Parts: sequence; C-alpha cells; structure tokens
Amino acid sequence: MNILENSRVYRFLASIWLTLYHSWDHSLLGTTARKLSESCDKSLSARLWNGFCSVENPGPQSAWARLWTKIRSFWEYMGEILSHSLFYKIVLWFRDLYLKVTKNSVVFGWINKLSLHQWILVAFAAYLPLEYIIRDILGIGILASVWEEAFICGSFLLILWRVGLKQTRAIDRSTPVGVLILLFVAVGFLLMSLVRPFPSIAFAGLRAQVMYMVWFFLILRLIEDDKDFKVLYAAFAAVVFILSLHGIYQFIVAVPIPSSWVSQTEAGVRTRVFSLTGSPNIFGSLLVMGAPLVASLMYYCKKPLYKVLALMGTGIMCVCLLFTFSKGAWLGIMLAIILFALFLDKRLFGAMGAAIAVILTAVPSVTNRITYLFTSDYRQASAVGGRTLRWETGLNLLHENNPWLGFGLGRFGGAVAMNNQVLDKTEEFSYFYMDNYYLKTLVEMGYIGLIFFVILLVGLAIWGIRAIYQSDDRYVSGKGRGPADRTVDPLFRNEGNMKPLTVGIFSGLMGVLLHCYFENIFEEPYMMAYFWGLAAAVMYAGFFRKRENS
Repeated sequence: MNILENSRVYRFLASIWLTLYHSWDHSLLGTTARKLSESCDKSLSARLWNGFCSVENPGPQSAWARLWTKIRSFWEYMGEILSHSLFYKIVLWFRDLYLKVTKNSVVFGWINKLSLHQWILVAFAAYLPLEYIIRDILGIGILASVWEEAFICGSFLLILWRVGLKQTRAIDRSTPVGVLILLFVAVGFLLMSLVRPFPSIAFAGLRAQVMYMVWFFLILRLIEDDKDFKVLYAAFAAVVFILSLHGIYQFIVAVPIPSSWVSQTEAGVRTRVFSLTGSPNIFGSLLVMGAPLVASLMYYCKKPLYKVLALMGTGIMCVCLLFTFSKGAWLGIMLAIILFALFLDKRLFGAMGAAIAVILTAVPSVTNRITYLFTSDYRQASAVGGRTLRWETGLNLLHENNPWLGFGLGRFGGAVAMNNQVLDKTEEFSYFYMDNYYLKTLVEMGYIGLIFFVILLVGLAIWGIRAIYQSDDRYVSGKGRGPADRTVDPLFRNEGNMKPLTVGIFSGLMGVLLHCYFENIFEEPYMMAYFWGLAAAVMYAGFFRKRENS
C-alpha cells in the first residue's frame, strides 16, 4: 500500500482528482447546487419526504412476526433437548477434532475466520460461479438438477440449528416486502390451480416464477449482524468484479459470438462479452447490480487509497458493461446512477452526462448501436422477428384466453415453455422468449398476476427507500434525521456509514427492474436469487440493524 501511495501514477491521479474536486467547490454550478440543497432541507417538501421515509417497519408488531416468535420459542425448546442428545455430542466431537487438526494451518486459519453461516453467505454470493462449475464443468446430471434445492434446504436447516441453540434470534424478522412476496406466491398458486391444461408444466412455471424468492427470507435471517452484511456485500462485489475482468479479457481476444447477437448494420461491433452467463444481456444486468456496490465503497471507506481503488473498480465494471452492448443494461445503469446521485452525490449527474458525451463521440460502435434504434431498418426487423412481433404474439395469446387469469403458467414466453413445447408450431405461431419479464408474467398469469407482481415491486421500492433513510447512522428512531453537514464533501460525509452501502444495493436493484422490461432477466435462477437476496440485505440495513443492536 505504501509503495502504491508513493508511486508517480498514484500521485498524478491524485493531483488530477484534487484539481477537479476544488474546481467544483468554487464553481458557479457547485455553489448553486449547495445553496439549493440547503434551502431544500428547510422546505415543506423536505418535511413531507422525511415523514414518508421515517415510517417504521410494522413487521415486528405483526401477527406474522408473533407466529415466528412462537416458532422460535418452540425451536429453542427443541434445542434444549438437542443439546443433551448423543447426536449433538458427536457433532461437537467432530468440530473439536476439526479445530485441533487445523489449528496450525495457515489456510484453515483463514477459513476459520468466518463462521459456517458466513460461508453460506459467501457461497450465495458465488451462486453463478458455483452453478457454472456444477453444470458446465463437472456436468454431473443428478448434482446439477438438485444442488439449488439442496443449497436452499441446507441454509434453512442451518438457520433452524442456530435458532435452536440460541445462537441467533433472527428467525422472527418480518417486513411488508416479505408479506407481499407470500401474497404473490399465493396468487400464483391460485392461478396455477385454475389454469392448468398441463399440470406438470403449470407447476414448473410456478416454481420458476417464485421459488428463488425464498432467498429473501433466508438471507434476511442469515445476516445476523453488520459483519455478516459486509461479508455478503464484499463477496458479491468481488465476484462481479472478477467476472468483469473476465469480460474485458473476452473483448480483448474478440471471443466468437453468434451472428444473431448483432444486426447487419452493426458491423463495428466486433464482439459482445458475456463471461460465465452465456448471455451479454444477463451479464449486463449482473454488472448493473454489482457496479453501484463497488461505487458505494468510495463513500464508505475512510482511506484515500481505498477510495481510489473503488473508483478504479467501478470504472472497470462500467467499461465491461459497455462491452456487453446491451441497450437494456445501459438504460438500467443510467437509472442506477440517477438514484445513486439523488441519494448520495448529485455531482454524478454532471459526470454521467460527460461520460455519455465522451462515449458517443469516441466509440462509434456504441453510437451506431444506439442510433440503429431510430432507423426504419430496426422497426422493420423488430416487426418481423424482434420484440414488437414477440410482444404482439404474447398479447394475442393472452386475449384469446382469459386475460385476467392468463394463458397459463409455464406455457409461453419463458424457459419452461421453451423446454415444454406442447402446442403445434404454425406459420403464425412459434415458441420464443418474450424479452420482457413483465409481459411474460402478464401472458402467463393474466392481469391478476401482473397486478400483484407490480404491487410487490412497488412495495420493495417504497420500503427500500425507507430502508436507505433509516440505515443512515444519523437517523434516530422516532425523531427523524438530523441535517447533513453541507460543509463536508459527500465523498467524506458518509465514511463508515451504512447508508452508502444500502444506496449501492438499492440503486442496482432498481436498474435491474428497468432492464426486465427489455429482457427475461429473472429467467436465470441466479439473477432472481441475487436480486431477492440483496433486497433482504437492504431490509436488514434499514430496519433490523439498529433495532436489534440497540
């Protein structure tokens, strides 16, 4: 670290940064923005906003939480019995033997720094690499088909084990988002029961739609304290960063891609990176989720060197995102940056505008891909075999059946339908992905299913915003939040504060939701698992960290 800090490269970059930093403080734009922020803090709209964000989580007082409290009491009683059993003594014997054998090992010493449930969080963060290894490298059919269910069951059993031994009390956590998830699952089960010309396909469709939402409940209970939160945060950020390096390598070597990934008018696009995902669009969405997490570290970390490293990491991930040439992901990262800037640092609006101008000027392949959207060639291609045709076909199927109940779960627009093509293909009909997860949900679950899905996502957005507000270390329950010190730069104002980390996760999640309008992002199990697992981390940071540690 000392060598790096004393290097000429570091000092050169630091001098450029300081010059830009001081020029903003003394500029007309910076002065105006500072005065507007100060006046906004005293306005009526600010008081209304603070009142909205100060709404406490009603979950701990709900009947659902009381039910889980009774379940916790029951498992603690069972734990008392377990602690006197022969099985528990055998487990302790193996634990003590393991610690004795690995006592002087450097490698196992590092491994033992994390507890078992923290390693589960690390494994969750490495969901995509694990799936790639199990499915594509090992290729063991039975393991590939059951490992996700085994992972879920193992995590659940570990939670029950720790609750029974009174090592955690997190099982009775409850949030409105969790209730909305259960409501959506119940609606899906009802629709599966009502519209099921092929029961096995309907069940598989429901499983694909809701199964991986269970990670919201598991991660909310596996994160027991701030260390667990940071373990998950750091592990996920590291995984996405490493994948972004792999993506840049793919761009350098011009990895071969199918011709269908680019149009004839986009000859300047030499390749599109996809890393382990197999799809540049899915990889782009993963980067949308991960880049804001790394960017948040610039505001959270106290050492200048760590801030610089976070800045460099964010830049690398954004460059990799550019190389995916995923237009939906580009829109998603723009929304993520807008939310990030609104909550943390409004100067990023200017930085985003400058970056867009430079990219459009200096990278013709990006400019061509964007301008292609406004050409007659694109409209014709979209109408013949693109999104326009796919969306029209899906809506026609919906209205040919019951538009309120849908065409049936797993029957059209997603992976389950592609794997179970029971309808005859004609000149007017063929199977394909909908390239719009909301429309896919509408076609399969009807207006009822889409309404409850949108209610769930709106609830996540509302309680996510409140979680950001209440994750701020300046927030005091029942008294609101004290005014921020405007004399302190945003890069230093939130050092050591949980708020930037919460903002980083939330803004990435919202960017993914925007991308879902253009792609079936949640068709990939690891994307849905990551999304709802990180949503649980936001809920922990906002509503359970202070209450349980106070």
